[in-house]
Amino acid sequence: MSQGHDVRLGQLTKYIFTAPTWQRSLILIILLGLIIDGANARAWLSLPSSGIIAFPVPDLLSDLFPLPEKFLFSGTIAFTIPAIAAFVLTKPIIEWSGKTMTWNRSALLALACTVFAVIITLASIAVSITHLPLFYAISLGFIFGLRLFVLVAIADYRVPWMVLPAITQSGIGILAGMLLFSSSFAIFALVLHLVFGLGFAILIWMIERPLKKAFKIRGLAFINAFIAHMTDGSKGMEDFFREIGEEIFVPQVSFFFRRGKKKSVMFTVPNLHPGPMGEIGGGNLPKILHESMEDETLVAHGCATHDFNLVSESESNKVIAALKESRTNLAYSAGTGRSAIVTVGTVTVLCQKFGDSVLLVTTRFPHRTEDVDFSIGSTIMAEGHRWFPHVAVVDAHNCMTDLSSPVLLATLTAQEYQKAAMDAMEVCRAAPLHPFRIGVSQVTVPYTREQGFGDLGIQVMLVEADGQKTAYILIDGNNMAAGVREVILKEVRTLVDNAEVMTTDSHVVNTITGKNPIGLNVQVEEFLPHIMQAVRVAIDDLTPAESAAATAHCEHIVVFGSNRISQLASTVNAMLVFVAPLSLAMLLLAFLLSLVAYAVMV
Repeated sequence: MSQGHDVRLGQLTKYIFTAPTWQRSLILIILLGLIIDGANARAWLSLPSSGIIAFPVPDLLSDLFPLPEKFLFSGTIAFTIPAIAAFVLTKPIIEWSGKTMTWNRSALLALACTVFAVIITLASIAVSITHLPLFYAISLGFIFGLRLFVLVAIADYRVPWMVLPAITQSGIGILAGMLLFSSSFAIFALVLHLVFGLGFAILIWMIERPLKKAFKIRGLAFINAFIAHMTDGSKGMEDFFREIGEEIFVPQVSFFFRRGKKKSVMFTVPNLHPGPMGEIGGGNLPKILHESMEDETLVAHGCATHDFNLVSESESNKVIAALKESRTNLAYSAGTGRSAIVTVGTVTVLCQKFGDSVLLVTTRFPHRTEDVDFSIGSTIMAEGHRWFPHVAVVDAHNCMTDLSSPVLLATLTAQEYQKAAMDAMEVCRAAPLHPFRIGVSQVTVPYTREQGFGDLGIQVMLVEADGQKTAYILIDGNNMAAGVREVILKEVRTLVDNAEVMTTDSHVVNTITGKNPIGLNVQVEEFLPHIMQAVRVAIDDLTPAESAAATAHCEHIVVFGSNRISQLASTVNAMLVFVAPLSLAMLLLAFLLSLVAYAVMV
């Protein structure tokens, strides 16, 4: 199957990297200047005269750059000092405008511009060493445009506000040029600043136009918000999501277990996606729902793709309100059926009837398990309503091999999901009811979000009916590395008869890439004892219980919207195709205009 647009969008994260420490960048900046100074010193020692490197100035340049007959070009003055000035000034200037910039990024940008300035300036050697002032002026114009482009992308999308921090390096470079060459150098350098600045401004406009036209949002402003989120946890990205979002109405099936004097238990299955990343949108939806309920709450992953990401955390309040409303006037039952496992094709379902309702936990292990589209879950629920008033469909989300596209309606995999679910409900429909006991546990783990574990750790709901123990193991995380489920279930089944291990699909563990499954950064052998502990605690907690089910109607939930991810990915990928040739064309045009300006001025 070809990769979907959402997968290709996720793969764009390979272009994201962490800036090195500012000390490292600063050392390289200083070394570049010293290397050029060393080369000049060597040339100076080779001269028989009293000591200044002779760069005879041709007549063509003499009017524009009335230089002394001999002069010494200094890398420290031309490159190092302007770069250090830019490093020191850029961050406070940007923060003065209300935006953010780290010292590491400021230093890396100064270093990158220094490298480009050195390359362009020393390219004059290929033409004539006497053209060094001209090429140095061109390099200053180029790095001004480049800094403007980068700062607009990573700090503040408002171009006029970024002109001042952008000109810090090249502006000091102009002063250096006046010192090394002549005062008239400034005139030509400023003209080139206008040329390159205008060229990069047009490039920025052309890059932003597709997103502006398709989604009414500014692409660079969105990048600014993303970087602010990465830097200081800002949630400004939610404003963009709300602009492109749309309202949906989805059911959410929950099971409530009453256990006498012990704490009650709720197992709920939202048909909303806990994404897109970190604390943004619904990224931490499982924890939000867990903490909003008085019961010991397990929040499984329903049938939803990234199209159903909440646009902001505040949207979860509507879900909480719907859940609380659904639990009024519940009719409890003292009976439950034995659990069963049904397999059709690549899909396996662990099913169990609670009173008059049914719980279906689906997986494709050992095949990769990815998000199941809501249309598939909705179809299964509608078919099941012939026998059960409430049908909960869980995507166990427990086998990741690589980033992959969601399961969509009318595909072979979707047919397997539907057939397996129907067969499972047939089994449950005929299953007799027995008195049962419920045990629950939650075990925190000593692992971080970066290691793949969310804030809720490991939760277990254990059901004992007619002598059969079934463990529903829920790990707060985004999917599970291939093979981990098998290792876990092999050990767990030494204590229980049936079991399934699920993940919440919480994207709080994803800040950049969508690939951070359970078992990738922490080996299963290391966290398996915590799972076994949770199962044992749940067994010890077994208590006679009654169950009730309800379907909450979550209304007016603002999410990304149907096919928005695909549309966004298509637009971004199309932009990337044209960014390189557009940039090259703009640079060539700017260099051509530089030569025209030079020809006019001389």
